[in-house]
Amino acid sequence: MGLPVFNTGDAARRVAWWVRLPRVPATEDRATSKAADSPHPPSVEAVLVALRSRAPNAEPAALAAVVRSLLEDERASARAGAATRDAAALAHEAAIRLAGFASAAVEPVINATGVIIHTNLGRAPWPAAVADGAAALARESLLLELDRATGRRGARARVAEDHLVALTGAEDAYVTNNTAAALVLAVGLAGRGGGVVVSRGELVEIGGGVRIPDIIRRSGARLIEVGTTNRTRASDFEAPLVEGRARVVLRVHPSNFTMAGFTESPDPETVAEIAHAHGAIVIDDLGSGALLDTATYGLAHEPMPRERLAAGADIVTFSGDKLVGGPQAGFLVGRAAAIARIRRDPLARAMRPDKVTMAAVALTLGLYRAGRATSDIPVWRMIAAPLPGLAVRARALTERIGAAAEVVDLRSTVGGGSLPGETLPSVGVALAGRSATRLLAALRAGDPIVIGRVQDDRVVLDLRTVEPARDGDLAMAVERALVGTP
Repeated sequence: MGLPVFNTGDAARRVAWWVRLPRVPATEDRATSKAADSPHPPSVEAVLVALRSRAPNAEPAALAAVVRSLLEDERASARAGAATRDAAALAHEAAIRLAGFASAAVEPVINATGVIIHTNLGRAPWPAAVADGAAALARESLLLELDRATGRRGARARVAEDHLVALTGAEDAYVTNNTAAALVLAVGLAGRGGGVVVSRGELVEIGGGVRIPDIIRRSGARLIEVGTTNRTRASDFEAPLVEGRARVVLRVHPSNFTMAGFTESPDPETVAEIAHAHGAIVIDDLGSGALLDTATYGLAHEPMPRERLAAGADIVTFSGDKLVGGPQAGFLVGRAAAIARIRRDPLARAMRPDKVTMAAVALTLGLYRAGRATSDIPVWRMIAAPLPGLAVRARALTERIGAAAEVVDLRSTVGGGSLPGETLPSVGVALAGRSATRLLAALRAGDPIVIGRVQDDRVVLDLRTVEPARDGDLAMAVERALVGTP
């Protein structure tokens, strides 16, 4: 097919007409472009030249990406009538954006809510020694799965599991990335299509929309319900076991709710005896899993892993970031044969924690064995904090803040799906003369961020959940918030 033929005059007129058109960037909508005489942002290269000295260690591709994104925003502002900035100003903002990318996406807060394990605030704060130790180990290569003596591949981070064995009396232990994962692996011992018998009163939701029946079904097992919502006896478990319909008995501790009135729960030892007599295994899901006796600190007794293993459980699962007070993790402790089967489960690899979590778990559990839990682990330090000490801190805080503050008696809760309905006496500060809603918002917007609660139409700050070292920061944050709140 031949090329079209134009005479010289036509061609010249066509070129001249095209050259006179205002140039519109390819990424912009020509229908919204401004007139040719409107100011334009500087070029990508001009901003890059100004930016390179501000971010000398950044990779060229990252620099170019942030500049292009910034210039898109600048063009949009120009179309809305705003004046465009020069290359130096844009390079300054690009440097700020680059620094922001490398900073933490979440911010630390002072928890003055009185909820010790606050799910929305990250649950258990790590002990200082654990945070420092894990951070140091994260920067190095580790003997994670290497046997030091032989130089060959070894068991993955046995230190944490050895601590769990020593603390619970189990034959063996395994660590996963959370408690739901631990429960999925434990229930998987029933095998595909195998029956798992559970009391109807324990078919609970464990948080985040995760429900025990769903976990059982997704593991490939078959749910068998026995008893009633409020009353279940040991004899209720016998029929599905005698008939061979169940391979696993699952008991779920109601760690996030209470049931009162006309209720009955089966004796754990009797249930275990019935299960073992028919070749079934017993799994106890304790949820929080206290390694210290909560009754010592004026709370209801929380079942302990050691107690449930002694009562006949083959596997006990519990959390690492609730009453244990460490990083998010799920623990399985129990019979060596059952733990060995769990280790071989293909899902176990998908549910194992990373090296930093394993190190943090080992360091946290080591504090228990060293007898330093109530002094070094924040959750237990808060639970064990004596009232006189809280009162002294509250008085000092009110003296600094002034007339707007008053010392008040409060009740703290454990939180995090642990010990529902249980509270501890506490002392804090109430802030008067301001709108509680606006003052809470001002505290959240401040630096440092402070999270309190409203009680009797006043903002109260419960000192049981505030580290003593942060009292000065808390006072400063309150003073700033009071100045700006009507």
